[in-house]
Amino acid sequence: MEYPVYLDNAATTAVDPAVVEAMLPYFLSAYGNPATLYGVGMMAREAVDHAREAVADMINASPDEIVFTSGGTEADNAAIKGVAAAYADKGKHLITSAIEHHAVLEPMETLAHSGYELDILPVDSEGRISLETLKSLLRPDTLLVSIMHANNEIGTIQPIGEIGSLCRENGALFHTDAVQTFGKIPLNVREQKIDLMSVSAHKLHGPKGIGFLYVRRGTKLHRFMEGGGQERGYRSGTLNVPGIVGLGKATELAKERMESEAKRLTTLRDVFIAKLMNTVSGVSVNGSRAHRLPNNISVCIEGIQGETLLLALDASRICASAGSACSTGSMEPSHVLKALGVSRDLARGAVRITLGRETTLESLDYTLDALERSVQGLRELSGAGTNY
Repeated sequence: MEYPVYLDNAATTAVDPAVVEAMLPYFLSAYGNPATLYGVGMMAREAVDHAREAVADMINASPDEIVFTSGGTEADNAAIKGVAAAYADKGKHLITSAIEHHAVLEPMETLAHSGYELDILPVDSEGRISLETLKSLLRPDTLLVSIMHANNEIGTIQPIGEIGSLCRENGALFHTDAVQTFGKIPLNVREQKIDLMSVSAHKLHGPKGIGFLYVRRGTKLHRFMEGGGQERGYRSGTLNVPGIVGLGKATELAKERMESEAKRLTTLRDVFIAKLMNTVSGVSVNGSRAHRLPNNISVCIEGIQGETLLLALDASRICASAGSACSTGSMEPSHVLKALGVSRDLARGAVRITLGRETTLESLDYTLDALERSVQGLRELSGAGTNY
């Protein structure tokens, strides 16, 4: 079935045709191993070098500070566990936030179970951390602070420049999961005092299975894949050349379009939220309205179950999400909404709509009409229709 309205771009994006075109030669003709010295391998190596330069340029880094990975999850794990192993003699104190992706929370908790001390920062009702609270938790033995740039469920953007400065002043390393922000809003690892940063290509119209970890020059990191010594010895294994080329091309396209696309999506986002709240009763917006990703619409709708609403939208050929794609199908309310103080009953009515390059005002009006009809029908079925 072809879906006319795809609104789950925080989960993954369609690969841009120009990205596919750029990747094809590295499957079919320039397929050599980039570690070899003959021509077809040298062609692959040059393509990898070009992509490395493209992603480094996007964040004001040096190419030798980019380590290619299989995606954001691997990059998060490599940063957290790699720093813990490399700096074990400094101390065993870690800090993260209550609304991190599970790819950050779970390795942090694993380390906590093996003798590390973990502080989890609370967030306010908009999902923002307190810089004062962070400052009070920083200690001489703090190894690493990991705070995501923007949340994948609610779109709230954290003040990572201020966080980075606090960490640098106190001798702690700062890692940020920028999977949702790379290519969407500006990033500058020098100005924002970032030591490690995780990125995944498939969130910005690149291929799945490729991403990178930025490692600031001078930062120690224990190798996370042993073998032939590729990627400066951090991650051994033959490079995924087509994927790396796709990431590089997607980065170049995102850089060209980022400013105009952010403005366009912000306008569409705000118009949709206003129309939704005027059309459907019992709607509350999750996350910050002022510090928010341009493409993120996260709401809770009273008197419905989010998963049931998604099935109704699917019948209208609309793709959306109840929250994080990584936890879809779970019967438990989102840990992110719980941290914001959203009640368990209301959190069950969470819906996340994330816009992309294909999103138009017409497609959003179609979605709004389907939402209104679906919510009304579901409330009537549950006997709650007259309460809203």
